[in-house]
Amino acid sequence: MSETNSAATSEAAVAPHRYTAAMAADIEARWQDFWDENGTYEAPNPTGDLAGATQEARALAARPKKFIMDMFPYPSGAGLHVGHPLGYIATDVYARFQRMTGHNVLHTLGFDAFGLPAEQYAVQTGTHPRTSTEANMENMKAQLRGLGLGHDKRRSFATIDPEYYKWTQWIFLQIFNSWYDEDLDKARPIADLVKQFETGERAVPGGGSWSALSEAERADILGEYRLAYASDAPVNWAPGLGTVLANEEVTADGRSERGNFPVFKAKLRQWNMRITAYADRLLDDLDGLDWPEAIKLQQRNWIGRSEGARIDFKVGAEDAITVFSTRQDTLFGATYMVLAPEHDLVEKITPAAWPEGTHDVWTGGHATPAEAVAAYRKQAASKSDVERQAEAKDKTGVFTGAYATNPVSGEKVPVFIADYVLMGYGTGAIMAVPAHDARDFAFARAFELPMRCVVEPSDDRGTDTSTWDDAFVAYEAKLVNSSGDEVSLDGLGVADAKARMTEWLERKGIGHGTVNFRLRDWLFSRQRYWGEPFPIVYDEDGIAHALPESMLPLELPEVDDYTPRTFDPDDADTEPETPLSRNEDWVNVTLDLGDGPKKYRRETNTMPNWAGSCWYELRYLDPHNSEKLVDPEVEQYWMGPREGMPTGGVDLYVGGAEHAVLHLLYARFWSKVLFDLGHVSSAEPFHKLFNQGMIQAYVYRDARGIAVPAAEVEERDGAYYYQGEKVSRLLGKMGKSLKNAVTPDEICDEYGADTLRLYEMAMGPLDVSRPWDTRAVVGQFRLLQRLWRNIVDEATGEVTVVDAADADIDPTTLRALHKAIDGVRGDLEGMRFNTAIAKVTELNNHLVKTYAGGALPRSVAERLVLLVAPLAPHVAEELWRKLGHADSVVHQDFPVADPQYVVDEAVTCVVQIKGKVKARLEVSPSISDEELEKVALADEKVVAALDGAGIRKVIVRAPKLVNIVPA
Repeated sequence: MSETNSAATSEAAVAPHRYTAAMAADIEARWQDFWDENGTYEAPNPTGDLAGATQEARALAARPKKFIMDMFPYPSGAGLHVGHPLGYIATDVYARFQRMTGHNVLHTLGFDAFGLPAEQYAVQTGTHPRTSTEANMENMKAQLRGLGLGHDKRRSFATIDPEYYKWTQWIFLQIFNSWYDEDLDKARPIADLVKQFETGERAVPGGGSWSALSEAERADILGEYRLAYASDAPVNWAPGLGTVLANEEVTADGRSERGNFPVFKAKLRQWNMRITAYADRLLDDLDGLDWPEAIKLQQRNWIGRSEGARIDFKVGAEDAITVFSTRQDTLFGATYMVLAPEHDLVEKITPAAWPEGTHDVWTGGHATPAEAVAAYRKQAASKSDVERQAEAKDKTGVFTGAYATNPVSGEKVPVFIADYVLMGYGTGAIMAVPAHDARDFAFARAFELPMRCVVEPSDDRGTDTSTWDDAFVAYEAKLVNSSGDEVSLDGLGVADAKARMTEWLERKGIGHGTVNFRLRDWLFSRQRYWGEPFPIVYDEDGIAHALPESMLPLELPEVDDYTPRTFDPDDADTEPETPLSRNEDWVNVTLDLGDGPKKYRRETNTMPNWAGSCWYELRYLDPHNSEKLVDPEVEQYWMGPREGMPTGGVDLYVGGAEHAVLHLLYARFWSKVLFDLGHVSSAEPFHKLFNQGMIQAYVYRDARGIAVPAAEVEERDGAYYYQGEKVSRLLGKMGKSLKNAVTPDEICDEYGADTLRLYEMAMGPLDVSRPWDTRAVVGQFRLLQRLWRNIVDEATGEVTVVDAADADIDPTTLRALHKAIDGVRGDLEGMRFNTAIAKVTELNNHLVKTYAGGALPRSVAERLVLLVAPLAPHVAEELWRKLGHADSVVHQDFPVADPQYVVDEAVTCVVQIKGKVKARLEVSPSISDEELEKVALADEKVVAALDGAGIRKVIVRAPKLVNIVPA
């Protein structure tokens, strides 16, 4: 037998009931089984759950509610590493505390199981995405269960469950069958709009009567109003993924968030969500949410509200280019125009030949405008939006051959296309005022275009632009060179000039004041297999029809060929091909939609992976309802508006900050549509948001820069070595590819789940990233061993506590106990779990010293266990049972501190003279400034230090400071 094993055997013989990893494993398995078998974490709804419910369930439902949520996890094939459960453990601790403070707590977890990762894994391995996803979910469920998370498992689901995505499809149809009434500032059923057209209450666009229009014409008009609509529009096309992406899914360097593939602009017919209709409300309602200011700022910036004017520039006799500008006051200075290469008017206004006098630098060396435009468009399509907007030294563009008319001056101005103007922003066209915009200035210099100073410079450059090195941009200046026959801005400040110009534009009917947003409509189509099918079919005329609710769910067909057609990642001249389009039997169907059997073609795009996570908080409330999205009474109970929560929502939502303008913005939009249509009482999905930090780990790399296994790296004299060779160390993410991942299973095997929970919560503030250190985990394991030893005899396994009233407990212990109760209660409420653990540790250490070799008073032991229960629930359950209680610790009342023991009997007051400490006094914490001054001046050390000197001033900060300034 080895020396180590011999020592372990000897130790076990001496202390057979010591808290060890083996004991922890046994305790944790037993209590996890108990919780499952007894439905310990089931949160009753206030309606159906109570039919025939137990007295305990009825009592729970009568309590105030707390709905606590984690962001939807994606079931990865790699399983969890110790960084993943940080937020899950935190919400579990908080939920347990809320149960113990008198709340009916809804805390559960489902799986966001559609999307690209599963499909890409399936393509690589040849395993159907459903097979791999379901296996991943089972593995993840087992890992999460092993952490002792207190979820109501009756409420769990996955977005791939047909009974779940039936309602995702139903919500899509609610959005498709709705329009935004700007007069009422809310969504309404599309049938209301049709009625307005039929009765003449609302004029039919283009004139005429609604009854005279064909079905296709009506569909086209309604498509301009629907909140979910299909259109031919510029999209983000990622050939390497074989799909298009929403703007939010494209990284800052113009690549796909998933897979890091190049993204190009293409024009395709796609489904969109008219999220822009809600831009103002999405902005305004941020004020009522308890979210981190950084997240609110990101959403405000992404929505990007700006006030200005839309202005029409005529081109020829029939056409006009509309621009949006926040500087309508500079209209006299507009000397050319620029369209995005994708702008609809480009081909229409481009003439067959170059106009007489066209500058050579404008043509790009092409024989005709059409050749120049086509070549430049192809060049621009190969660049990302970020690349196009970059402040490049060399500005590129080409003249379209067309001229527009400046409406205020009557001057003819050339119309260019250039890649620095994007179709997705504003109107896809700008009036260029090169004297007062840096990018326009650079473009004008490159193409030898004129510029006119219309804002008086505050420096000494003067108004002769030919001498300028750069544009002059100012918002507090006077207008110059801005007078015409009908309007003059000369001498006005910017604000007054804007107002006068807007009034003139509106009076002339060539423009109007308006608000513009950076936010674009949400691109909602994906050319993938693994997603929710659209509940839409097309008739022989190509008109889209919604499936009736009775035909939902439209299930995703099981296919053998689910591989998307991908292309060379750098080949922009490609188009998507959807996997579902290859399933002819599914695509082409005969249906009776109310007017007899007809042939239809199904939509072959699928919804994006964000669809299922836009509303999942509602399904947690009523997960088995097959008749309604959610029971109104249930939704009102868990999420309805109440004091301090004017728009309702989840009480606490915890997750990563990376979803600020993706999931969070989309979910808010869906919630508002459902609210407008009367399906929910909460206008916002998540009232309080908390962003947890990240658990980081050291990455070790060899001389080639290749990551090496962190567990096999040795530290010697401050350097790090792998297999004898020196390696570098850098703090970064934890992950399988970086060879530094530590699984929760490893830690649970070595120390137990309660130790892992304590360590992750004790590492630092929850919202701050922190480095993982496996060697430090043992500190929390020892805390649990000391806690166990305070209550259980390690030799006999017997409980060692004694019955004693508080009056018989020494005052120091009572004070330590109640201060810990007060501090831990406040810390758990404020999600300061690291400091809560520090206070528990301090109390436990006090008890170890005070009762070493003796028996802990039962009342102290029980309150100690209750303090620990939210943090380390398994050992708390075991100790609670050993202390003679038959009920679970989960629903016990959290201890309440006695105020008389929380306040210190005495505090130390420092007395300074000339800034130097001369005395320390023990005084009452409630002492007044006047009393403290008298005590300090009478102290013999202070008297001696003053040595008869007069006193000019005494500064008192009771009870801790007196500062004496001698005369």
